[in-house]
This record gives sequence, structure tokens and C-alpha cells, in this order.
Amino acid sequence: MGDLGRVPVGIIGASGYGGVQLVRLLMDHPRVELVYLGGESSAGKPFSDLYPHLVNLVDLIVEPIDLEKIAARCQAVFLSLPNGLAYQIAPELLAKGCKVLDLSADYRFTDLDTYTTWYGGDRHDREVASTAVYGLPELYRDRIAQSQLIGCPGCYPTASLLALSPLLKQGLIVPDTAIIDAKSGTSGGGRQGKINLLLAEADNSLGAYNVGRHRHTPEIEQICSDLAGHEVTVQFTPHLIPMVRGILATVYATLRDPGLVREDLVTIYTAFYRGAPWVKVLSSGVYPQTKWACGNNNCYIGVEVDARTGRIIVMSAIDNLIKGQSGQAIQCLNLMMGWEETLGLPQLGFYP
Repeated sequence: MGDLGRVPVGIIGASGYGGVQLVRLLMDHPRVELVYLGGESSAGKPFSDLYPHLVNLVDLIVEPIDLEKIAARCQAVFLSLPNGLAYQIAPELLAKGCKVLDLSADYRFTDLDTYTTWYGGDRHDREVASTAVYGLPELYRDRIAQSQLIGCPGCYPTASLLALSPLLKQGLIVPDTAIIDAKSGTSGGGRQGKINLLLAEADNSLGAYNVGRHRHTPEIEQICSDLAGHEVTVQFTPHLIPMVRGILATVYATLRDPGLVREDLVTIYTAFYRGAPWVKVLSSGVYPQTKWACGNNNCYIGVEVDARTGRIIVMSAIDNLIKGQSGQAIQCLNLMMGWEETLGLPQLGFYP
């Protein structure tokens, strides 16, 4: 299997925005050979028919999903599928010796009852699910490196948790005061036609959606609770903003010590993320913009303290399709394979 020591990998569900990002990044990865693209609805078509800009660059044909053949050809498999499909596929791939990285919500939850409450479905894979590791390397790097099954985080949780983690881990805030106000570009809604994502509907407009009931809320709360050492409830409100890619999460919380100033928090964040090559903590008074993260795997974090209200305000910017999805999955693969965490991932984005 593979070419000159390169690890053969495949993608099931390659036709969506997450899939095409994986294709782009894996084609440039020095240790990987992309050998399989799978999907039922597009089976038999050249991938470049789905994405004509890849003509003469990607010569793979989209194939039917045959787990026997996939496992025989691939050492690692990315599942870029709608929620509720990965848990029907992953157990067999794992049993056949593949490493599996799931980009859906299916393996993000330690408590499957939480998953079924928010996503539905009938789970019979509890034993397999118990082996999954949440794929946020900045928090669970060592566990990811030892795992065969990764539940890659959602895009909103990635931006929100990277903003909140140092505060919860070190007990710097009153946890239940955390409010996350986040905005996402339209690519977060996927490639299927949806009326609210039409240019005529989304352009020149900004609006909240799924207020108080967004499915990423329990995912964020699960990791916040793990960090804090007790159950944590957060307020999370997502918004759709008229741009293609990017997330900006602005997080508010009450400080336990109102005497902390901005420079203290910048020092704390810089120390917390010292070993995290993809987190860029900005100097005092500089706040991140989504354009900085466009096309790269970085998370930019800015910190401010409002002495008048006793609150900290943390701003976190990522590319929802890279650090918020496909890039982070490849970051996890690098750790699973014992490679340098930054391997094959873009450090510089598109600017302006």
C-alpha cells in the first residue's frame, strides 16, 4: 500500500466543502497519498466534474462506498459525512485496522445519550464510541496520538473552546457566566442548496439562528465541564454573516479576580498555548479578524479586560473550513502518525 513510504488515505464523503478542503490539503501533504474518494450520489464521476477547478490536478474517480475495499487500500480514512452516518461505518473500518477521523458529530460526545438527545439516531456502537478521542489537539494532544478514532470538533466549538480553555482550566472565571457570541461565513452551511444561504437572502444581512438550541452547545459544554472539573452551562448564540469562510467568536465572562488586567491575561494565554503551533495569541490591544485566518490552520486570539464590569472579553478567529474542520482533522492525523503537528498544513493564508 502507498507510494515510497507515503501513507495511503481515503475520504468518504468527499463531495462537500469539508471534503474538497481535505482533498486540497492532502494533495499537498508530503507524507500522504490520497488513494480513495468515496460517495454514493457521485459514484462513477471524476472528482474534477464536481469541482472543475481541480481539472488536471486531481484525477481520482469518486467510488462507491465498499468498506472491504477501502480498508484494504487505506491506512487512515476521513469521514466527511452528514451526522448519523459515520457511526454506521466507523466500527467496521476500525475492526479492519484503519485509523478513522470523523468530521461529523457522531464521535464527539462521551455520553451517547447527549448525542441522541440533540441529533437523534439509534446507537449500537457504545463500545467503539467509548474509544473515541475529541480531536482538539491543543487540549488532548497526547490522547489523540494514542487513538485510532477521532471525533473532530465542530467549527463553532473550536473557536469558542480555544478562547475559553485557559480561563476554565485555571479557574479564572465564574464558569456559568460565559456567553459566546459567534459569527460564521456561509460555507459553514455546506454545499447543498438552502434558501437562507442564497446570495439574495444572505448578502447585506446579519442574523442569529438556532438561538438557545444550537447543536454545538452541548459539545462546547462537555469540554468546558471537563476543563473546569464540574458541570458547566454556557450561553451560545450563532449568527450567519455574509462572507464565504471564517468564524469570529466573542466570549464574555466574569473574572473571579477583578484585579487582573489585560497584560496579565495575555501572559496567561501565551503560556497556556506555548506548545500549540496553531494558536496565535495577539499582543495587548490587538484584536483578530477573520481575514487573517482565511486559508490557513491558525486560530488568532485577542484578549481584553473591562475593569468597569469585571469581565474578560476574548475574541477568537478561525477559518471554519480549515482549523474549524479539515485542517484540524489533518492536524490530528499528524499526531496519530507521530509526525510533526504542522506537517502539510498552510501556515499563511490569503491576504487581503
